[in-house]
Amino acid sequence: MEDLIEILEGIHPDVDYNTCESLIDDGILDSFDIVTLISEINQEFDVVISAEHIVPENFNSAKALYELIERLEEE
Repeated sequence: MEDLIEILEGIHPDVDYNTCESLIDDGILDSFDIVTLISEINQEFDVVISAEHIVPENFNSAKALYELIERLEEE
């Protein structure tokens, strides 16, 4: 999770990713941020986030995103 938080802080350092649960709903992350985030996650965690996984529920919080990464690592 620490590695994910570092990636997120590189995009928006002013957000408390440990408590925020509305990254998409509140417009904190935009489409460009999502593309950047997916690229960095793919490299850092050696997973592929396909289009079917790019839904707000998976990106609204660091916790949800980390759970997605864990699911993809198990596949």
